[in-house]
Amino acid sequence: MKQARHGDTVKVHYTGKLNDGTVFDSSSNRDPLEFTIGDHELIPDFEKAVVGMSPGESKTVKVKSENAYGPHKDEMVMVVNRDQFPEDVTPEVGQQFKVRTTDGRTTVVTVADVTESTVTLDANHPLAGKDLVFDIRLVEVE
Repeated sequence: MKQARHGDTVKVHYTGKLNDGTVFDSSSNRDPLEFTIGDHELIPDFEKAVVGMSPGESKTVKVKSENAYGPHKDEMVMVVNRDQFPEDVTPEVGQQFKVRTTDGRTTVVTVADVTESTVTLDANHPLAGKDLVFDIRLVEVE
């Protein structure tokens, strides 16, 4: 049976969890994830875990936060006055907005907290600072 190697296009089913078991993403109930090993499309440790697997094989890989989405950076959290939002927008915790940075780029921020006068926005990836656990099953090697 063929084993997955660097450069192969593979299809996998996976479930991504936090250390406490909370599922943050899964390919169950949809098509398997397809990617080419070595194209750096995914978290490197996820790609490396697939190398050497054969179709039908499953494994669990743990990925430290620094090898996934990096540490949570406090400097990427900002508190803004609520009056900076349009009157027809009511910010709620968990909402995401695209904002323009001072250098003209666009980034996605998540509302982390709302008070009567302020809104706390977090530009970190939602999984930054979190260790991840992936259950992976190799479906196909092309």
